Amino acid sequence: MFRSLMDTLEAYQKRDPAARSKLEIFLLYQGVHATLYHRLAHWLYCHHCRFLARFVSQWSRFWTGIEIHPGAKIGRRFVIDHGMGIVIGETAEVGDDCLMYHGVTLGGTGKDHGKRHPTIGNNVLIGCGAKILGPFKVGDNSRIAANSVVLSEVPEHATAVGIPAQIVRIAGRVTHYADEVDQTSVENPTLERIEALSQRLEFLEKMLDQKYLEEHAKKEA
Repeated sequence: MFRSLMDTLEAYQKRDPAARSKLEIFLLYQGVHATLYHRLAHWLYCHHCRFLARFVSQWSRFWTGIEIHPGAKIGRRFVIDHGMGIVIGETAEVGDDCLMYHGVTLGGTGKDHGKRHPTIGNNVLIGCGAKILGPFKVGDNSRIAANSVVLSEVPEHATAVGIPAQIVRIAGRVTHYADEVDQTSVENPTLERIEALSQRLEFLEKMLDQKYLEEHAKKEA
């Protein structure tokens, strides 16, 4: 348990430039507190102490602003940056070396039974405000852009962008840590299509204006 905690603190140091020491992270980072509370709650949940498990998780929610159901499975070196408003459902699974920002939801659609929440692979980055809804998998080394709504499976080494999310491949680029991807340069295919349609509409309007001027000139002649 001590080695696991140290690995988590080291992961925070690598991914958060504001982190100055392991002691500061351990004492002051609510993401670490939420993860530690969850480890206890999950142990109680697995040993059929469901009421105590929910009590611990609700206390963690009150203390950290991060809600993780005791039944959720969380991997090693899980890093939560800021964390306020995160919700992780009962049957959600999160792999190793994942990075999650505030406002993320790993939820269900209300249509499924049994396995209702997503499975997140290893080394996945989930941007702030993203919603991943349903019992599908988000592949290893993938990225979910901020405020995306993901409703279907995401392949490995891919980026999901938009509402509903669409897949944008990162050709030939697989980084060791998910947070090394430049989130500001992710292209949105929906916006690209809208831009293309706007350019086409502008072109057609110019053609119609030219046609009108030619016909008007012929009438005057």
